[in-house]
Amino acid sequence: MARFSRLGEHGLGWYAVALAGAALDPPRRPLYLRAARVTAGAFVANQAIKLAVRRGRPELEDLPALIETMSRRSYPSAHATTSFAAAAALPLPAAPLYAVAAAMAISRVYLGVHYPSDSAAGAALGGAVAVLAP
Repeated sequence: MARFSRLGEHGLGWYAVALAGAALDPPRRPLYLRAARVTAGAFVANQAIKLAVRRGRPELEDLPALIETMSRRSYPSAHATTSFAAAAALPLPAAPLYAVAAAMAISRVYLGVHYPSDSAAGAALGGAVAVLAP
């Protein structure tokens, strides 16, 4: 679970999918490049909200987090934000993309670094950015 979750750091796994698609599918290259931009924009929006909200990560004495994180800010989950933004923007079948995005969001709760509401808010933010982005 921790290795899978690492693919979501800053949306890196999603950028890899978008750039591979751009390289391998020239007719749809603009759509893949848009997906990469949407994912990056979603990450930037996420970080701005995290700086404003400043919600701390879960800290349970008898149940420590299973991984280390780069920051102590929790709301909203950047993994969920970038994953749902990419799932909405990539020109690939939606069901598997959303399944991976949901697994990524859930992994963060499982690993003890996000509250469920952090992942839900991230998913909503990512979807909104994908819809609103040019």
